[in-house]
Amino acid sequence: MLLKTFGWSFAITAVGLGLAGVLWGWQGLAIVGILSILEISLSFDNAVINAGILRKMNAFWQRIFLTVGILVAVFGMRLVFPVVIVAITAKLGPIEAVQLAINDKARYQELVTGAHPAIAAFGGIFLLMIFLDFIFEDREYTWLSWIEKPLARIGKLDMLSVIIALVALLVSAMTVATHAAHGAGDKTTTVLLAGIGGLITYLVVGGISGYFEGRLEDDEAEEADGAAVEKKSGGAGSAVGLAGKAAFFMFLYLEVIDASFSFDGVIGAFAITNDIFEMALGLGIGAMYIRSLTVFLVRKGTLDDYVYLEHGAHYAIGALGVILLVSIRYEINDVITGLVGVVLIALSFGSSVLRNRREGKPGQEPSAQPEVRSGV
Repeated sequence: MLLKTFGWSFAITAVGLGLAGVLWGWQGLAIVGILSILEISLSFDNAVINAGILRKMNAFWQRIFLTVGILVAVFGMRLVFPVVIVAITAKLGPIEAVQLAINDKARYQELVTGAHPAIAAFGGIFLLMIFLDFIFEDREYTWLSWIEKPLARIGKLDMLSVIIALVALLVSAMTVATHAAHGAGDKTTTVLLAGIGGLITYLVVGGISGYFEGRLEDDEAEEADGAAVEKKSGGAGSAVGLAGKAAFFMFLYLEVIDASFSFDGVIGAFAITNDIFEMALGLGIGAMYIRSLTVFLVRKGTLDDYVYLEHGAHYAIGALGVILLVSIRYEINDVITGLVGVVLIALSFGSSVLRNRREGKPGQEPSAQPEVRSGV
């Protein structure tokens, strides 16, 4: 099971580290290895969130996410995205931006780092919305009941999460954005526009995917009686998961989430190297492990067996969103960012284990899930 799920990640790690050693020597090998660990530590909660959404999709769209999605994650966000940021910031053409990244690495790093306020505002508000919508929803299981149950009650107020996100954006624009880090100066307008862009992106992509998911669930509910009769009479009966438009927009939603998680990793990587190829290789290896971990969680039905894991991951998302907004002005060490997510997920996992033992279920059988092949 382990080799089947992580086989491609192991293979790409070996090839990637070998390539780094040949091209850049021992120093390059060490840099790529450190970047891989950085990406895994920062994005562990991403795998839990991805698995929670991916298990709703059918086998075809799961494979699309694990093949096309990994290309977008590795080449799009870890290689192309920083170059695009430089092209927009410096008003350069794509070819000029690539030449700058290769020939003038110091200037390239300066331009990408200077774009951090906009990137942090967009990603911070997007991730904050994910957390708020989760925490304000009434759920069957609550982890920190003393806070989650009251929040679920007040969460019945329409658009509450949007209001709180906008308040957080305004506070950020009037405080941390007025003296942005790295000598960027007053970035109030930039932060406001980027944060509103993150909010609109979340509402559009999440809203459309939720709409089609709701329609599909309504259709399935209408067919439930017939499926139950078929199962009683010896029919196979299967849950195929989201497909068609619903799965397509859910796929887009997943990609935007993945992009938001990668922002801090890309920016943080400049503290280690300003070589775009070392960065893409190291962060790409880490991204492969996150994808493999997502597959593992889906195959094992882990989120069904350990019911508080999603809670811990969403709390980690909320913390990351706040950290991104604060980082507009203040330097936040990547070790702190990574540890916050790991600790919250570890605590939620421990709470899930204790819950299972209290209920006499120390080793639950994994829930039936459609087979997910990595395809990469």
